[in-house]
Amino acid sequence: MPEASNANAKSQDEQFRDKDKPAQIRDSNIIAAKAIADAVRTSLGPRGMDKMIRSGNGDVTITNDGATILKEMQVLHPAAKMLVELSKAQDIEAGDGTTSVVVMAGSLLNASAQLLAKGIHPTTIADSFQVAAGLAVELLTKLSTSVDLSDRDSLLKSASTSLNSKVVSQYSSLLAPISVDSVLRVIEPKTATNVDLRDIKLVRLLGGTIDDTELVDGLVFTQKTSHIAGGITRVEKAKIGLIQFCLSAPKTDMDNQVVISDYSQMDRVLREERQYILNLCKQIKKCGCNVLLIQKSILRDALSDLAEHFLAKMKIMIVRDIEREDIEFVCKSLGCRPAASIDHLTPDVLGSAGLVEEVDTGFNKVIKVTGVANPGRTVTITIRGSNKLVLDEAERSIHDALCVIRCLVKRKALIAGGGAPEIEIALRLGEHARTLPGMEGYCVRAFAEAFEIIPYTLAENAGLNPVAVVTELRNRHANGEKTTGINVKKQGLITDILEENVVQPLLVSTSAIQLASETVRSILKIDDL
Repeated sequence: MPEASNANAKSQDEQFRDKDKPAQIRDSNIIAAKAIADAVRTSLGPRGMDKMIRSGNGDVTITNDGATILKEMQVLHPAAKMLVELSKAQDIEAGDGTTSVVVMAGSLLNASAQLLAKGIHPTTIADSFQVAAGLAVELLTKLSTSVDLSDRDSLLKSASTSLNSKVVSQYSSLLAPISVDSVLRVIEPKTATNVDLRDIKLVRLLGGTIDDTELVDGLVFTQKTSHIAGGITRVEKAKIGLIQFCLSAPKTDMDNQVVISDYSQMDRVLREERQYILNLCKQIKKCGCNVLLIQKSILRDALSDLAEHFLAKMKIMIVRDIEREDIEFVCKSLGCRPAASIDHLTPDVLGSAGLVEEVDTGFNKVIKVTGVANPGRTVTITIRGSNKLVLDEAERSIHDALCVIRCLVKRKALIAGGGAPEIEIALRLGEHARTLPGMEGYCVRAFAEAFEIIPYTLAENAGLNPVAVVTELRNRHANGEKTTGINVKKQGLITDILEENVVQPLLVSTSAIQLASETVRSILKIDDL
């Protein structure tokens, strides 16, 4: 009998332990995800700190871009990886707000941990968060002001706000107009609903400073032109051909050996090879081409020394090793078509340009193509920087600015920045929560209060007293000043942020709220690992 009662007690003990297991798993997931959010929290806002990340192969990255920090981090915990994926999703959807979305998710997880500790069921919390996220998006939509793409000034304000939180913030007055102009050149402002950023090529050139960054209306090749046998480096009224075949002696598809028994046979092979290459060069010259772009080949030499010699004699400029993935952009920019064989290289597949020349940038040489006769909707931005780290960060910053303008093309609405919309959401959702019955009211209030993390962190990172700043902000918003936010540049004064030109696209904030709440709901629904 004592043995039977012991066995019964053991099974009951196991049941209780199993009941406790989902809560432990949930706590573990929330702690891991919050650790990721806390790691990037210090890099939020214009006064945010930068992170130095060293990868496994020894490469060093210095950045305060949330998506880049999380991508470079080696995250092992599955729940923490969900926040890395969240940042990636925000980067794809909006391109900006990658740090904000992770900080927001961390704050929501903190709120849900407190609700779980009160004994509220995870499903109730998850459902209430979904409803609250929908209400928050509606609130932001009401707060937004519509923007016209022909209003270049509004676009510049948005791009400047995005760049002000980057390492290269002091160059925002230069980079913002470049970003806006490049997007406006590749779209039709009246009818566009999206921007294909593949039409804007970012070319990194080491040397100089970010001040030397420029927008090129044409093409820039980092590949060098051929200088063998006095190869030419400047062509006016260029006829540009793009070939995908090799200008070298043909080879069989399989391994072979040719046995030559005397010199006359060897001379004959060399003579045939010379004649074959000469005929190819003559046909290129015959079609009127005077600038030849050659696609990179991995099977054999795309261009032999003999072919280079012949083309230089014929005064044809050569640009070799064009990457396969650049072919589409080159064709779109120049209005030419690639030729897969010599028979396809005819005058009608050539592109025309006013000038093709090799330009010395100080540290390296690039080939510029300007004055294209039938240009496509493409532009090239040449980014300059004194070292690789600066170049990398400048490229990421310009990409974020381009994404901000793309958000405005997708959804033509702006809202204030500086923590103003988050405090407004916290107040209005808090008021709405008082009208809700039971557990749902608790959960919506917790959701609302979680949004105060954004202005709190902005103030904290700027070296201000976060409690005093957030309290003042709540007070001003309660009095109906909906666009007041933290002005970090003026010693943290609470001012009308719209007058300070701190604005952001509506899409950045709405997608951040939706994605963060979805991720938190997913983490809450997990009860075993």
